Amino acid sequence: MQIDFKNRVAIVTGAGGGLGRTYAVELARRGAAVVVNDLGGAFDGKGSSHSMADAVVNEIRAAGGEAEASYDSVGTRAGGEAIVGTAVKSFGRVDIVINNAGHLRNAPFESVTDDILDSLIQVHLKGAFYVTQPAYKIMQKQRYGRVVFASSAAGMLGNTTQAAYGAAKAGLVGLMHVLSLEGAEYGVLCNALLPTAASRMEKAMPAQQMEKFAAQFAAIAKHAGNSLDPHFVTPLVVYLASEVCKSTHAIYSATWGRYARAFVALSAGWLGPRDKPASVEDVAQHFAAIESHEKLVFPQHLMDEFAELTKAIERSAAR
Repeated sequence: MQIDFKNRVAIVTGAGGGLGRTYAVELARRGAAVVVNDLGGAFDGKGSSHSMADAVVNEIRAAGGEAEASYDSVGTRAGGEAIVGTAVKSFGRVDIVINNAGHLRNAPFESVTDDILDSLIQVHLKGAFYVTQPAYKIMQKQRYGRVVFASSAAGMLGNTTQAAYGAAKAGLVGLMHVLSLEGAEYGVLCNALLPTAASRMEKAMPAQQMEKFAAQFAAIAKHAGNSLDPHFVTPLVVYLASEVCKSTHAIYSATWGRYARAFVALSAGWLGPRDKPASVEDVAQHFAAIESHEKLVFPQHLMDEFAELTKAIERSAAR
């Protein structure tokens, strides 16, 4: 199988370096016309420059590919519309959006300020809304699209000093869940990514935390090879952006060269009485069943939980 992107147009936000650059370059190498969006700021989102986006565009063009730079911020509605407008003006359509743009400002929960919280929500979560919404309208009309949201294990699993970052990243998964359902009838497939790679954002991590990570990683270094290189994440992202991919409404991890699907699951739980609410003591008595990992179910829609619960009630009534 040879996966290519001939006649496809991709927008990659935050594509001036790190993971975003690898996505843009690989998509272009496989035939996509790419809008390379990057504000050109520092790892904490401060400042701006055209140099980062321009460097990637020049790299793509030098290799014979098609690319156009966008310096607009994803953090405003006008910026999102301008990014999509660049794709339409330059290449006539939009087929792929990879919401990769972001920055990092870590702090213990008690020290998270409005500035930190607003900044991270604005770029990661609202930025994905602002770019994807105008692109989605185009995808609806052409009845085709692929959207990848760069979430994070910090949001899905947690990581100290990253309350604001994790909250913003977890919000992207909620957006993906809903948009994948709404987009299904239009052929717009949406997935979320939990990537791990070495990047300049490491500078924002507390030294003590990085020392702990380095010690942990050193124990498996002989098996890890170069797997923290951003290029190890790229194959999964490019596949999710391809026409070949039929997956939607899913979360995928790309960590140290291992690619895996993550799931939202429900335990079978405990079915309480139907005629009156359970008491607090009832919940305490049955808490082991409530949190049991046995007989997990994997709902793909809010109504799936209701359907599963209906079956459980019917089985209970039949006893």
